Amino acid sequence: MSFLRRKNKKKKPAESAVATRNTDDPFDHGKEFKDPVESYRMPLLEHLAELRVRLMWAGGAAIVGCLVSFAFVQDIWDFLVAPMNNALLETERGTMAMTEPLEGFMTYLKVAGLAGVTLTSPIIFWHGWKFVAPGLYPKEQRFILPLVVSSTALFLGGAAFAYYVIFYYAFPYFLVLTTDDVEAVLSIHSYLKMVIRMLLAMGFCFQLPVIVYFLARGGLVHHRDMIKGFRYSVVGIFVIAAMLTPPDPASQALMAGPLLVLYGVGIIVAWIFSTKELEPST
Repeated sequence: MSFLRRKNKKKKPAESAVATRNTDDPFDHGKEFKDPVESYRMPLLEHLAELRVRLMWAGGAAIVGCLVSFAFVQDIWDFLVAPMNNALLETERGTMAMTEPLEGFMTYLKVAGLAGVTLTSPIIFWHGWKFVAPGLYPKEQRFILPLVVSSTALFLGGAAFAYYVIFYYAFPYFLVLTTDDVEAVLSIHSYLKMVIRMLLAMGFCFQLPVIVYFLARGGLVHHRDMIKGFRYSVVGIFVIAAMLTPPDPASQALMAGPLLVLYGVGIIVAWIFSTKELEPST
């Protein structure tokens, strides 16, 4: 009987997991690499605690801003109502009025709230991005400060466009649409409600390049995708403009115009930052 001699095979040492990843690309996720984002996983309660702290800081800053703004509420109100007052003087078709006893006081509170949030918007954006930061790679966290600055600038730019362009053009136009024997008696509460909606809508719509940046870095969109979908985007932008502006083509075009420009800026952003891999045929 012959015996087969078994050779002891040496086991190969486990390959180093760290060396399998290209450290230059933060989105090169290797299964064997210990992802820094994955290693930062937190329980749900810790996420909620972090969110509570960020909301407390942002809310506290907004409250302080509202208190400071309330000291200048008359000047702020005069600034907000100036486009409508100019339209009323130009058309000689009406005046502003109160329809309820507490309407003036409540209007002042809302004006102070709007001004306080606008004044402290950099702090609010900062804590919003800091809450998102743990989900970003170290190289991406360097963009937090530029994102805060760009988000604030775009928001204020959108609000300024609504105030200096849309308001000054649209208000006289709407006042002369009625017959000559009709005089407008405008409620200050209704006017402020419309102004806040328009300012916030334009401010958030101007965040389009920032949204595209995150979609591009997440590999969800490529500049070629945005170019191919340009026709559908034009339709969508005009639908959004029709929902957020008064029902006339002129004001809708005034709002859709800068959004189309921002869409073009978004294409450039996607071209620079996109990590999406396309098929060779495309």
